[in-house]
Amino acid sequence: MSTYKLTLEYDGTAYAGWQRQRDRPTVQAAVESALHHITRTDISVIGAGRTDSGVHALGQVASFRSERAMTADQWTRALNAWLPPDISVRSTEQVDDSFNARRWAQSKLYEYRILNRRARAALERQRAWHVRGKLDVEHMREGAAFLTGQHDFSSFEGPQAGTDKKVCHLRRVDIIQAGDILTIQLEADRFLKQMVRAIVGTLIEVGRGKRLPHTMKEILEAHDRRAAGYTAPGHGLYLVRVDY
Repeated sequence: MSTYKLTLEYDGTAYAGWQRQRDRPTVQAAVESALHHITRTDISVIGAGRTDSGVHALGQVASFRSERAMTADQWTRALNAWLPPDISVRSTEQVDDSFNARRWAQSKLYEYRILNRRARAALERQRAWHVRGKLDVEHMREGAAFLTGQHDFSSFEGPQAGTDKKVCHLRRVDIIQAGDILTIQLEADRFLKQMVRAIVGTLIEVGRGKRLPHTMKEILEAHDRRAAGYTAPGHGLYLVRVDY
């Protein structure tokens, strides 16, 4: 029995998130189905993060164990032969038997992409959040600065999260503007359910002038989801990297 680490990318448009669900297509179920075709056995796959419905990944990490004797390259080619075209295994590594993609993760990098222009999107309609009206990016950066460091992020946690630990260390929030595309990158040791999307939605309110930058600190201290703003839609979010 050997343990393998997968690095995957996927377009989350057609999926109800990463985690297996009974009646809806998910990325985890697609990977486990591909493994079943290869090995003719049921294999459980552990993901580093449970991305939500519509969320994409450039570097999701998953782990599984199998008795099938195959090289890392053979696993990559076999899985990609069975996976649908919107999911791809970028690489496979054989790792220590104790490796667990979720428990061993030390940090994650997410990015959120915003199309900031008047005209609606065609090519980016499922890849970025279309926000009309000019945004004050400097005010957004000022507001984001209040979030870095170790804080209780319960004001930015989605409903029915079921986690007792609310403290995360948000190492950086970078807001990068390139033409019509605004990219918000967030790196932390861990993230709460819908935390990135809630932060992005609230920063957009700052950019629109509906909130002042310093109110981000007040939102953190409230420990109440009602204090924060809108939850940004899932299709603009990408899991970029998981570090171990």
